[in-house]
Amino acid sequence: MASKKTTSLDRMLGRLDTLDPVNLTNLVQRLARERGLFEEIFHTLQEGILVITADGEIDFANSAAQRLLDPGGGELTGQTLWRLVPGLRPSLGAALDDAAAAPDAAPATFMAREFELTYPDPRAVRLYMVPFHGEGGRAARRFAVILSDVTRERQTTARRIEDERAASIRLLAAGVAHELGNPLNSLTIHLQLIGRKLRKLKVAKDQDTAALAESILVCEEEVARLDGIIANFLEALRPRPPDLAETNLAEVLAEVLKFQRREFADRGVVVEAETPAELPPVMADRNQLKQVFFNLTKNALEAMPPGGRLKIRSQADDDHVYLLFGDNGAGIKPADLARLFEPYHTTKPGGHGLGLMIVQRIMRDHGGHAGIESKEGVGTVVTLQFPRKDRRVRMLESG
Repeated sequence: MASKKTTSLDRMLGRLDTLDPVNLTNLVQRLARERGLFEEIFHTLQEGILVITADGEIDFANSAAQRLLDPGGGELTGQTLWRLVPGLRPSLGAALDDAAAAPDAAPATFMAREFELTYPDPRAVRLYMVPFHGEGGRAARRFAVILSDVTRERQTTARRIEDERAASIRLLAAGVAHELGNPLNSLTIHLQLIGRKLRKLKVAKDQDTAALAESILVCEEEVARLDGIIANFLEALRPRPPDLAETNLAEVLAEVLKFQRREFADRGVVVEAETPAELPPVMADRNQLKQVFFNLTKNALEAMPPGGRLKIRSQADDDHVYLLFGDNGAGIKPADLARLFEPYHTTKPGGHGLGLMIVQRIMRDHGGHAGIESKEGVGTVVTLQFPRKDRRVRMLESG
């Protein structure tokens, strides 16, 4: 085994008893400089560094650890890590005790954990613990702790998973749309033929004939609507950037509500929309916004019994324009709220679980945000937040 290199400082410390006052003063000053140098190095590191005892008491903390564990600026030295991160000590279990007691433990990382800090902002932190080793390789009663902020890494991973799911959904949707398109085209053609034959028949224009003609017209409109839903569905799933233009939200919403008026009337649902035309303009893709509004109103319609009420309100501040969609339906269970924007997750029988995922993706592409508040038995409010045109900040792609 190679011998440890002996430095001049080691030699000086080896004859400490023989040093005169001048050399002793020089030694103290040199030790202070070297300690300052090492502390400066540790405080420069981006990873948090702690030195703790087996009981979790912190002997040393660098600046990065301070920012992660106590952004308020409180002194970490002397505090107990197990109190700062509740649940960490039990998760380490007997491995911590074994590492402290094992006389011949290898000086390697023996434990890694990930946990979440919630102050001041949620942060995902990865922790590694390494036991100190004394003379002869015997384990000491202290540990080095390395803390890494992996929040961005987790967000990137979550976004990649979401993109992969969306890609699989797009493939599925393309196949379904193709299969639905053929029978819809056939229905359209046959309805047109029936309408033409009905008009050519030499029969009196009695009440039954008029009713039949009206029914054919309704069928044609519904087929056209289904075709539009499929087209908008595929359009919303395609990973293309929105075609931004100055847009009045009230106008787009009015078009969507006009398109759905028959459906609301059939269900006996009243729509109260207060969206003044003088709302500040936003930069948006009209077609994609229609898909957002359609999905939200459709969800509200399906959540309410006949006689329900959908209230749509708008407001604006210096930076944003807001649209609020509130229904008095069944509401959403708290356990389901956190998963509403996940693909395939649905709370409705027969639902596909894609509507809110599409809403969230379109809103993000517009630099906005969709939020949901709900209470079982009371109803649900969905809030759309758009950046105002005059305050919009262009988001750059991550390098």
